[in-house]
Amino acid sequence: MNSFEIIGGKPLKGEIIPQGAKNEALQVISAVLLTSQKIIIKNIPDIRDVNKLIELLQELGVEIEKLASDTYSFKAESINLEYFKTDDFRSKATSLRGSIMIIGPLLARFGIGYIPQPGGDKIGRRRLDTHFIGLQKLGAHFEFDIENQSFRVEASCLKGADMLLDEASVTGTANIVMAAVLAQGVTTIFNAACEPYIYQLCTMLNNMGAKISGVGSNLLTIEGVSSLKGCTHTLLPDMIEVGSFIGLAAMTKSEITIRNVNYKMLGIIPDIFRRLGITIEHRNDDIYIPVHDHYEVEKFMDGSIMTISDAPWPGFTPDLISIALVTAIQAKGSVLIHQKMFESRLFFVDKLIDMGARIILCDPHRATVIGLNQEYPLRGIRMSSPDIRAGVALLIAALSAKGTSIIDNIEQIDRGYQQIDERLRKLGAEIRRI
Repeated sequence: MNSFEIIGGKPLKGEIIPQGAKNEALQVISAVLLTSQKIIIKNIPDIRDVNKLIELLQELGVEIEKLASDTYSFKAESINLEYFKTDDFRSKATSLRGSIMIIGPLLARFGIGYIPQPGGDKIGRRRLDTHFIGLQKLGAHFEFDIENQSFRVEASCLKGADMLLDEASVTGTANIVMAAVLAQGVTTIFNAACEPYIYQLCTMLNNMGAKISGVGSNLLTIEGVSSLKGCTHTLLPDMIEVGSFIGLAAMTKSEITIRNVNYKMLGIIPDIFRRLGITIEHRNDDIYIPVHDHYEVEKFMDGSIMTISDAPWPGFTPDLISIALVTAIQAKGSVLIHQKMFESRLFFVDKLIDMGARIILCDPHRATVIGLNQEYPLRGIRMSSPDIRAGVALLIAALSAKGTSIIDNIEQIDRGYQQIDERLRKLGAEIRRI
């Protein structure tokens, strides 16, 4: 197991470019299974989860060529459906939650799919009901193999249907959309997720010949087509990285420019960090964060304590709740962080408390942060990364702390952040793998 050794308490300076969006990558790469023609995808991040999905598709028979460091071509002309029955497939798929995304395309094109219980972050229950119910409404039939903990899905003929999703699940919406584009008739999806990842997926599918209207809204209408063609697609910058770098700059009293962020697709993210008192300057398509000797949390208009909570898009993305929490540690004032979606995502705060943070964990979903106002630095400790986002929050805390910190289990961080240690060293951070 690898670890990061961080000597913190040093301001950083320079420019950093966010990687391609991880969550979008898992969806659009799965979508290559919908056609036998070549698809080129650019700005793909070099991270563990994405690389695992690419390896999985390659084992399935997809012809994959690396055209540049961040650009791949995919051609799913010949798929080996027997591979689903192998132990190798079960091993690869169970280690990657994104593997659930291949069910929709496989059903649409081949009428059959297999998926073992997918892995991913241990942040509480992450149910798959939205995926399954939506696909069942299109005509899919699911069987669960208890012995192998896997699902077998069949559909001789998918047919369009009207559906109201029980939750605005991003991956659930993506899976249903990918199945519906090749179904017979018209599908309407109400309460669809409308995150930028879904916008990008639908845009890519339309460029492939799909007929999806309402893109960017929570009501999608899909007119099924008989086949799809190839296309070229470019991933958005990763908005989670953008938010992470904003928090990093404030916590470490650093002057950082985040380049090429595609600002219009960031939604409410910059405003949430402004509520924490952070100065964010929008320059062309860059974000400039000046040095913050102090930053003060806003209060609501009636004078009550600021609450930051996650919500379906266009609300604040749950993937940045951990970053908002750690950023608030050195603010002036107090803030209530309310993580509504996952009941285990805030349990990493015990490590921050050990570092000297003033945090009250109210319950599994809520934590009150009483800001230190940069008067007391955090202290370096040894800790372990429980999931991707908490891992980066701990990394930010370590970079701001006085002394040396060790973060174990950094494979979790590598799942979502590309060469993060190398990129931070270019800003002046003292961080190395051990």
